[in-house]
Amino acid sequence: MLLADVVQTSAAVAGTRSRLAKVEALAGLLRRAGDQVRTVVGFLAGVPRQGRIGAGWRTLVGIDVPAAAEPGLTVATVDQAFDEVSTTSGKGSAQRRNELLGALFGAATDVEQRFLLHLLTGELRQGALEGVMLDAIAAAADVPKEAVRRAFMLSGRLADTAEAALHGGTDRLAEFGLRIGRPIRPMLASPGENLAEALTGSVVVEYKMDGARIQVHKDGDDIRIYTRTLREITGSVPELVELVRSLPCRQVVLDGETLALDDDGRPRPFQETMSRFGATSERDLLLHPYFFDCMHLDGTDLVDAPLRDRKVALHKAVGADLVIPGALEPTLEEAEAVLDTALTSGHEGVVIKDLDSTYQAGRRGKAWRKVKPVHTLDLVVLAAEWGHGRRSGYLSNLHLGARDPDGGPPVMVGKTFKGLTDELLAWQTTEFPKYEDHRSEWVVHLRPHLVVEIALDGVQVSSRYAGGVALRFARVVRYRPDKEPPDADTIDTVRAMLPSSPGGSPTP
Repeated sequence: MLLADVVQTSAAVAGTRSRLAKVEALAGLLRRAGDQVRTVVGFLAGVPRQGRIGAGWRTLVGIDVPAAAEPGLTVATVDQAFDEVSTTSGKGSAQRRNELLGALFGAATDVEQRFLLHLLTGELRQGALEGVMLDAIAAAADVPKEAVRRAFMLSGRLADTAEAALHGGTDRLAEFGLRIGRPIRPMLASPGENLAEALTGSVVVEYKMDGARIQVHKDGDDIRIYTRTLREITGSVPELVELVRSLPCRQVVLDGETLALDDDGRPRPFQETMSRFGATSERDLLLHPYFFDCMHLDGTDLVDAPLRDRKVALHKAVGADLVIPGALEPTLEEAEAVLDTALTSGHEGVVIKDLDSTYQAGRRGKAWRKVKPVHTLDLVVLAAEWGHGRRSGYLSNLHLGARDPDGGPPVMVGKTFKGLTDELLAWQTTEFPKYEDHRSEWVVHLRPHLVVEIALDGVQVSSRYAGGVALRFARVVRYRPDKEPPDADTIDTVRAMLPSSPGGSPTP
């Protein structure tokens, strides 16, 4: 298959707002991909099979070679070149990588060069997000969407899922199972307006802690710990490894939160917890885990079991002290007491979970609903303006975007400079240029990379921004290094907060 076919499909997907049209275009290409389907899926999703190939932004944008007049590059040739670049090391490796990339770009047409640049810098924004791609895989293979989504949940890899669907159909997809040591995508919670609205049916109400999501895998003495983005952090958290190793079970897969606590047992700032996950973490700052789900215990997979059964397994696996605080099937008054205690203890609120629900990884449904007293959104930083007065010389006022659920670029919903401490201003001024796309006299525009948590009093209809809504009294809470742009809240979530929307914010 020619790279030009992939580029053409990518452009077609980027050029339409119709989800159906995106799915049809992608499915048509996947049907023709043959044994290159894994590579093609990676290219379309913006994630090459090799991941990062060892060439930085400055190296890639510095490649200046004449473009080929006619398309001739194949997908296989590009994939092989990426392999060579990613495995080049040792003395003279930088020059060798430049030579390989120069030859690759020289064999590409102008439009193919731009595609390769965006692919390798993580800026491919043609709309092939996971949800759209999963629907396309199902359409291309003529298999049920749920079979594809389940396989992806358990494998965590689009390429593996696509290959199984297209080359083996439903039977191959059904072979995917939970494998200890291979992380699965975490189940997510949707916003709930209030306790009364979310407290329906048989539920458990638990603290929503101000910590970092972790997924723990134990197989005898082999312990693996992953973040919510499935990045392994086992080597950075030895105290958690030792604690998990001592649990009274041989095999277990757990979902939970970890956080640093002060001497009074209250959560320390989120950034301090996240600092433990870096290469040079502060080991004196100990983390404490709280678990709220169990997906496997001693040979039994539990992802398809109802939460009430998973809770029984969780208590058996870790004991009561390590289970996140909460109340099982509470009355409204009891749920309100859990919320009050959580807030008094320094946490964010509560999560209400349907006890009859299965573990639906990677999806925000109504089975889990989070209730917090302050509205917050996770948004993408699109740009920053140079400050005035006391903030002169600092990048200050942030331009904020919500995620387009159909894969387009983030949709701007507001600006804010509130909540920015002197420390954050200094950090932004140093960090933002690393993601600079272009700038004007007063504004530095960024490639989508940074996610920031924003508190707000609500939203209002506005013609000022493309999404038709604007944030009210927005202020920065914190940056979210544990999240990436695909994890940001969608423009649909923002619009749902309009006072006229069902369940929307009340008018102040």
